[in-house]
Amino acid sequence: MHLTRLKILIVDGNTRETDDAHVALGGNPTAEHYARVLYSIRSDVKCSLFHPARNGSPALPAGITLKSFHGIAWTGSALNVYQDSPAVQAQIELARTAFESGVPQFGSCWGLQVAAVAAGGVVRPNPNGRELGIARRITLTSNGREHPMFDGKRNPFDALTVHMDEIVEQPIGMKVLASNAVSAVQAAEIRHGNGTFWGTQYHPEYDFNELAIVILRYGQRLIESGFFADMPTLLRFVNDLCALHEDHSRMDLAWLYGIGDDVLDPAHRGLELKQWLEREVVPKLGIPVM
Repeated sequence: MHLTRLKILIVDGNTRETDDAHVALGGNPTAEHYARVLYSIRSDVKCSLFHPARNGSPALPAGITLKSFHGIAWTGSALNVYQDSPAVQAQIELARTAFESGVPQFGSCWGLQVAAVAAGGVVRPNPNGRELGIARRITLTSNGREHPMFDGKRNPFDALTVHMDEIVEQPIGMKVLASNAVSAVQAAEIRHGNGTFWGTQYHPEYDFNELAIVILRYGQRLIESGFFADMPTLLRFVNDLCALHEDHSRMDLAWLYGIGDDVLDPAHRGLELKQWLEREVVPKLGIPVM
């Protein structure tokens, strides 16, 4: 029997320099990590990786179009969407084209911000400052409680996160699905042009190791911002996150940092991605839900 492969284009939001620095500290390349997470959800996923920030161009390789794919997933990024640089502008242009293509999209953090700007919204630094580590008490709105992305999600819930920007002016066609005390927009759906975008401000694709490496990479900036008293304190937290990554049953560490099952359980942590694949992408192809 012929099996349909679920073809997903993963748009890497990071520059090569950021990816190289992340890998040098023990992390995974952004897009490759995202692909592994999607494959862990559905073994019939086949991902293609695209890096528009590396050459500042939204153009796909010759012979490939957005409609060659069943879904488009946008990663996070260390960039800021209000920066006027080729790496940023290429991704905004690509997001506009993606909306017109009608291919279902999902984005984490940066991905949601790029989609919002492409649809006519505005992103600025969050006046509440950076949200780092665990985003606490994310609460679904009335739209979120009815949205298939959150079917089976606890409410409220915590999530792995790192960001300093937020959507401050919503584009027409956007519904806020979740928020918390730090960020008014923690999740949203954007309908624009021919397309639909599901996105989160937090990172459902992250694990504790990836979060630890981001914190290690930011290093001194986080100390200067007051998140850590000094480098030994930061390194202790990084090492504890890595220990939790290796052993989710370390309840001593979970208790120390107030981390519950909504973050410890990989299935619940990444539920939004699973729901996007199975409730938004798969039904349009007529293949079975796994």
